[in-house]
Amino acid sequence: MKLKFVLAGLVTFMVAGFAQAQDGWNWPSDEKMEAKAREYNAAYVDYMKAEQFVEATKPLNWLLVNVPDLNESIYINGVTVYNGAQNAVSEATQKRVYQDSVLLIYDLRKEKYDKESIWIENKASYGYSYYKVDKNKIPEVIKVFDRVVEVNGEFSYPQLLAAYYDLVYKNYAYHKAYTKEEILEKYDQITKLVDAAEANGANVAQATGIRDVLIVEMDLIDCNFIENTLGAKFKANPQDEVLANQIFKYSVQYKCTSTEAFNLALEYIDTTNPSFNTSQVRAMRMLQNKDYEKAQPLLEKALTLAENDEQKSEVYLDLAKVHAQSGRKGAARSSAMEVVKLGTEKSKDAWTLIAQLYMESFNDCKGGVSRAKDRSVYIAAYNAYQRAGNTAGMNQAKNQFPSKEELFTEGLQAGQTINTGCWIGETVTLATRD
Repeated sequence: MKLKFVLAGLVTFMVAGFAQAQDGWNWPSDEKMEAKAREYNAAYVDYMKAEQFVEATKPLNWLLVNVPDLNESIYINGVTVYNGAQNAVSEATQKRVYQDSVLLIYDLRKEKYDKESIWIENKASYGYSYYKVDKNKIPEVIKVFDRVVEVNGEFSYPQLLAAYYDLVYKNYAYHKAYTKEEILEKYDQITKLVDAAEANGANVAQATGIRDVLIVEMDLIDCNFIENTLGAKFKANPQDEVLANQIFKYSVQYKCTSTEAFNLALEYIDTTNPSFNTSQVRAMRMLQNKDYEKAQPLLEKALTLAENDEQKSEVYLDLAKVHAQSGRKGAARSSAMEVVKLGTEKSKDAWTLIAQLYMESFNDCKGGVSRAKDRSVYIAAYNAYQRAGNTAGMNQAKNQFPSKEELFTEGLQAGQTINTGCWIGETVTLATRD
C-alpha cells in the first residue's frame, strides 16, 4: 500500500493496551510490540542521522501506524524524514506521496499534541515549496497560510508574505476564487502583515515587490473601478474606514484623484483620522478650485500635523498664496517669512513670492508726490528677487527703478536710503534703472 494511503488511515487507527507514559514515551504493554517499537524507533533514527531518508520511512511508517501515541518526536522527526525522502527521489508520483506525508504529519501532530503555533509557519513553508505550481493544490495551501494568521497573528518569516501574495494571485488566476473587491481586500490584509513585519525590522522588499507586480498583472484597478465599484460601495456605507483607505490609496497610486469617490474618501479620512497628507491634499484641491476661504483652515490644520520643517515650509508657502489671492498682502508676506525662517529649500520660492507681492503693489502704494518714493517698491522687490536668486525677476524689477533724472529733480541721489511706506514699510537704498 502506498504511504499516503497508509498515513491517511492514521486518523482513525487506534491501538489498545498501551502502558502509561514514562518520560514522555508510551511504550506498548505487550512485550513483543514494545520490543518491535524500540527496534523500529532506533532504526529510523539511525537512518535519519545517516541521511538515508527513504530507508527511514519504512520503520517510521510502522511506528506512525501502530504506536501513534509513542512520542511527539516521531512527528517532529517525521517531517525531516519525509521531506528528506521527497528530495531523494525523482519519480514524480513517489515524490508527491512523500510531500503529502509531510503535510499530513503536521495534521496528526496537531491532533495528538497541538502546539500548532510552534510549527504552523513551517507547514506553510513546506506547502508552498511543494505545491506552488500545482493549481489544484493552491486553495489547500492558502488555508494553511490563513491558519498562520489565525493562530499567530503574524509571520515570523517575511519571505512567506511574498509567497502569500503569490498564492492569492494564483488562486484568483486559476480558480477565480475572489471578486475584484475580495482580492484587493485580501491583498490589503497581507499588506498589514507586511507593514507589521517591516516595523519589527524585517526586510519586506521582496514581498512588496511581488505584490506590486501582481497587482499590475491582474489589471484589477483603473479609475472606473475606483469610481463605479469602490465608490458606489462607499456611498452605500460612508462610515467604512477600510474602504475609504482603500479608495484613497488606489486613487493616489493610479492617479485617479479627480473622481468623486476619491473626494468622499479623502474627506472622510481627513475628518476621522487626519494626517498631514490628507489635510494638505484637500487644501490643494480647494486651491485648484480657487476656493481660498475653504483652503485656509485646511492648510492651518495641516500645519499642526506637519512632522518636519519641509512639510511646514510647504504649508506656509501655500498659506502665503492663499492670503495673496485674497488680497491680504501683509499676511501673505508674514507666512512667506515663516518659510524663510525655517531655512528649507522653499526659502527661494518664498522670497520670489514676496518680490511678486511688492511688484504688484505699485498702484496700491503710490502717493503721487514723489516718483522716487513710489518706485522704491521696485527696489524692495529687486532685493527680494536677489535673495531668491531670481535673475529674471531682478531685471524686471530694475526696469521699474526711478531714473537718474527723477532723482535729480527731487534732489536725491543713488545711495541714499528711503522708506517705501505703505504696507511694505521697508527702507531701501536708492538706485536708478539707467
